Amino acid sequence: MATLADHLAARPFTLSLSAGFFGFFAHAGFLAALAERGLRPKRIVGVSAGALAGGAYAAGVDPMHLRARLFALRKSDFWDPGLHVDGLLAGHRFAERLAELLGAPRPAADLPIPFASVAYDVGARRPAVLEGEVPIDVAIRASCAVPLMFRPVRFAGRTYVDGGVADRWGEAALGDARWVLVHYLPSRSPWRRIVPARRRGPPSGHRFAVVETHAPRVGPNRLDVGPAAYEAAYARARAALDAPYEPPAATARPPRAG
Repeated sequence: MATLADHLAARPFTLSLSAGFFGFFAHAGFLAALAERGLRPKRIVGVSAGALAGGAYAAGVDPMHLRARLFALRKSDFWDPGLHVDGLLAGHRFAERLAELLGAPRPAADLPIPFASVAYDVGARRPAVLEGEVPIDVAIRASCAVPLMFRPVRFAGRTYVDGGVADRWGEAALGDARWVLVHYLPSRSPWRRIVPARRRGPPSGHRFAVVETHAPRVGPNRLDVGPAAYEAAYARARAALDAPYEPPAATARPPRAG
């Protein structure tokens, strides 16, 4: 039987990277496994941590460079608390680190791989897709603005917070994609009890392969376990890619791969 890697190589696919707090370490490991097999998605959708890793990859950041930058990350690199009523951190240092990683600001539409992030529109109370002419750094920061931790991101008259609040899968941005590979990080957030996701999985009409990684939980005070999370996702991706895989029919409940 053909493997998941065989199927991904045979047809265009969209890559969706889920929310997961500091799960960008794990997503970076997953991306490295895809890159070493030459499996390049036609489009990337990212939510929260998935937006950071996926946006960087879509912008042309080499997976090994992303790995090095993440492994060198320290809390002081992004921690800028102050007297803010709408979030502990101002987000200025995070914006500076993104600028160093991504280079000159440019619209999401101008990236080597088309990219969309999913944020949560506070005023409209629904997920919002940020793509096209939205600057890539804004798209990433808005999707990563964890409530109470980072201040909301304001752009074009709208206020955004972390997209994982209501759309962990990035379903709002899947559009007419027929084949979707999902790297899913299970939620451990208390926000799941406050604002439940609108669906348990992506909508019907798509064909999915879901690779789920249970990686060590990384956080501002646990950056030292980031490399372990990276390696866990890298190994999980390689195993899933090499496993026999039977493509499903279009479904509302994505099957797990490998």
